Amino acid sequence: MRETVDPDFASFVDARQGRWLRTAYLVYGDVHRAEQLLLHAFTHLSVRWPRVDDPDAFVQRMLFQPALRPWSRAKPFADEDDPVKHALAELTPAQRTVFVLLHFEELTEFEVSDVLGISQTAVHTHGMSAFGAFRTALGAGQWRDAR
Repeated sequence: MRETVDPDFASFVDARQGRWLRTAYLVYGDVHRAEQLLLHAFTHLSVRWPRVDDPDAFVQRMLFQPALRPWSRAKPFADEDDPVKHALAELTPAQRTVFVLLHFEELTEFEVSDVLGISQTAVHTHGMSAFGAFRTALGAGQWRDAR
């Protein structure tokens, strides 16, 4: 067992943990679950650190793929009054995950497809339906109705 932490791994974690914790919170709607999953992902990465080619993709997969699983259906943002969080809570878990990765993480549809392990078509479909539902939940209406 190693007695010290690899300095490259430590700087990787320091540089990314804040952003990914915020993103995971938006995906899961629960700060404790987001912290737990991020710690889990970093723990797995630490064991494989010297052998992982793309540590960002590794952590993102471990962090966001569980949101698509059937047992991941807890009601997000249960004690929040923020209208944006309520709009996110109205989305399905798949829609919310795709929406957050596209619009908050600013990943492309192809990158989201790779992270989540779903087709680019599925990402596009979830993204478009999430965008419309999000706008509607905020009272902005469907974007196609704007003239």
